[in-house]
Amino acid sequence: MVDIPRMMKGVVLPGDSTVVIGEYEVPEPGPGQVLLKVKASSICGSDIRAIYRAHLGSGPEAYQGVIAGHEPCGRVVKLGPGCRARTVGQRVVVYHISGCGCCPDCWAGYQISCRSRTGRRAYGWRRNGGHAQYLLAEERDCIPLPDNLSEVDGAFTACGYGTVWECLRRMNVSGADRLLITGLGPVGLAAAQLGRMLGVPLVLGVERAAGRLELARSLMYRPDVPLLDHVIDAEDDPLDAVVAHTGGEGCEVSVDCSGSAAARRLALEGTRAWGRCGFIGEGGKVEFDVSPLLIHKQITLYGSWVTSLPHLAELLAVLSRHDVHPQLIAGPLLPLNEAAKAYTLADEGHSGKV
Repeated sequence: MVDIPRMMKGVVLPGDSTVVIGEYEVPEPGPGQVLLKVKASSICGSDIRAIYRAHLGSGPEAYQGVIAGHEPCGRVVKLGPGCRARTVGQRVVVYHISGCGCCPDCWAGYQISCRSRTGRRAYGWRRNGGHAQYLLAEERDCIPLPDNLSEVDGAFTACGYGTVWECLRRMNVSGADRLLITGLGPVGLAAAQLGRMLGVPLVLGVERAAGRLELARSLMYRPDVPLLDHVIDAEDDPLDAVVAHTGGEGCEVSVDCSGSAAARRLALEGTRAWGRCGFIGEGGKVEFDVSPLLIHKQITLYGSWVTSLPHLAELLAVLSRHDVHPQLIAGPLLPLNEAAKAYTLADEGHSGKV
């Protein structure tokens, strides 16, 4: 029998780059729900961009003042009535959007694209998320974590790695491709790690921020499997460097993880003729000359948003089989009572994923 306290601590983000830690009652699971003891809950760039600094979302994307954190991994400690798939003691990753379950996108497992304005409720945005000691989750949103993956591995897949996996999967990335990544924050590093796992022989990364350049270069010189072959400073004629490293052709696949207009253009410019380019980085705008850069080069451009429940389960299985650990790109691992420090570090963007 698990001893569950009556009260717990949780983190709320009121905006203006502030963090508030409050006391909350530990919730009781209802029908089809499970109570998790949270073991790891990571910070996503969307948390920083759209909640921590200021509340930017509207409609279904609006932050409702709930406990933050949409990348949780935990252990089941209590089952609600009618639960059939999960068991007490099981470690699970929580898919961070709970959908209506009735629309075509939910049927396909893409709860991120749920069409219901009232039934779609994102953890950490419209319902309590993982920055707390306990989390109430729908059983259907919980995916078992393989034994050889850590809870930090699991938390990182809940959004960031899942988002990258979906994009690389849609672009059919394989060992036949060279990969260009613009933006080497946590999502860009995830793209490098997953691209390498898929057999990509040449991974090029472009970044502007000094701290992220330093981190990426440290991963480039790993003694086992380097995540990147070349890390290019965005200030140093990056397109010339990409062309030089690919024999004048460009990469078969590129992915922008930054949301920057300049980086998005570079991703397209650095893609070879008949190649594929994916946009993952949120926000912002971009302008480019469509005919020479996209149409005449016969490039396929993908916009990709998060992943599906089945594909997240697939990612966890593939990571387990290859013994690949997203925790490799972790920065500081901090306790819940240092949440303010954690958000400050994540906002500064100089370390790995917090």
